[in-house]
Amino acid sequence: MQTIIGTKIGMTQIFGEDGRWIPVTVIQAGPVQVIRTKTKASDGYDAIQLGYAEQKPKLVNKALLGQFTKRGLKPFRVLHEVRVEDGSKFEVGQTFKVDVLNDIAWVDITGTSKGKGFQGVMKRHNSKGGPNGHGSMFHRAPGSMGASSTPSRTLKARKLPGQMGNVRSTMQKLKVVSIDVEKDLILVRGAVPGGKRGIVFINKSKKG
Repeated sequence: MQTIIGTKIGMTQIFGEDGRWIPVTVIQAGPVQVIRTKTKASDGYDAIQLGYAEQKPKLVNKALLGQFTKRGLKPFRVLHEVRVEDGSKFEVGQTFKVDVLNDIAWVDITGTSKGKGFQGVMKRHNSKGGPNGHGSMFHRAPGSMGASSTPSRTLKARKLPGQMGNVRSTMQKLKVVSIDVEKDLILVRGAVPGGKRGIVFINKSKKG
C-alpha cells in the first residue's frame, strides 16, 4: 500500500545540503487502520477501507458505530477507500504508519481548498474590470452578458460571481523532502490544498 491519510500542520522552511532555502509543508501522516477489506470474490474489486483520527463513540451515528463494534475496532472520524492489487493480503485491524512512503520520492496530495466565500469576477476569474474614474459607474461588475436578440439568453459556462474555494483539489508530483517515522511526520516541498488542521490524502505520484 502506498497511501496514507494525514493532517496538515502548516508550512515552514528548511535548508538543503547545498545551503538553498526549501519551502515545505509539514503533515502529520497516520497512523491509519484497516477497517474493512474487499475482494473480487465478494465485492467485485479489491480494495481496503482505512480509518484515521479516532472519534468519540457518542459522536458517531449508530449504523456506523455498529460496523466498528462488530469488528472490535474504535470509531474513526475519517474513512477512505483505497484500491489494492489483492485485498485478501490485508487484515482488519492492521495498522500502517508514514513509513509506507519511505521508498517514494514524489507524491500526489488531495485536500479541500480554503473557502473564500462569495466573490466577484475580478477575484474569482481574474477579470480586468472597468475604468476607475468616479463617473464610469462600472468598476468591478461582470460587464456584458452576451447578445440581446440572438440567442436572448446567457450562454452556459459564463464566468460569473459565485462561491470560490472549498472544493476538492489535488497537487500533483510534490517532492518528498524528509520523513520522520518516530513522530509520524512527512515534509513535502511546496504548498498543499487546505488550511491548517485540514485532512489530506497522500498517494504515490502518478507522474513520478
